[in-house]
Amino acid sequence: MKQPFTPLPAGYFHALYSANADPWNLANSDYERRKCQATLDALPARRYHHAFEIGCAIGVLTRMLAARVDHLLSVDMEDIALDQARVNCEGVANVRFERMVVPAAWPDRRFDLILLSEVLYYFSPDDIQHTAKKTRQSASEDAVVVLVHWTHPTDLPLSGDDATELFLTSVGPDLSPICQIRTGDYRIDVLSSVARPDRR
Repeated sequence: MKQPFTPLPAGYFHALYSANADPWNLANSDYERRKCQATLDALPARRYHHAFEIGCAIGVLTRMLAARVDHLLSVDMEDIALDQARVNCEGVANVRFERMVVPAAWPDRRFDLILLSEVLYYFSPDDIQHTAKKTRQSASEDAVVVLVHWTHPTDLPLSGDDATELFLTSVGPDLSPICQIRTGDYRIDVLSSVARPDRR
């Protein structure tokens, strides 16, 4: 980590969504659409049974992901975002939305797909380490974990690279990279529990 960590102010996300219902233009951006498709294309299996999406925002990627999942739990810490996500995913019966502040709260079940898209750089280093621990504990034996992060400079507490590398270090050998994609704008890191050294 290059700079001392400075946490985001309280109410940061509530203020963002109160000022703009879609602060990152997720619904209409060609860039976001391409990045979402690249995320889905990076998944090594055609279908997953239980998936956990952390930081679903307004549900744009959620709706796309639902077509590849039997049961999808999508969470966010901001109610305004969740209200929009429920509207955007209306009629998608296999998605359940919940307000959840990760990693302080975490579902008590195992998943074969865990997705953290554009979220880790909002966390403190301690929370990233805690998230990595929880991810290890809830990953099934054949689980896939996908990280997606913007790599340009931002005014966020951590850069996309710093946050991702800390997660990769913290998750240890339990989840090993099987695919790492880097474009001019973002990185996608796909980890698998199947790739653990003791399972080769």
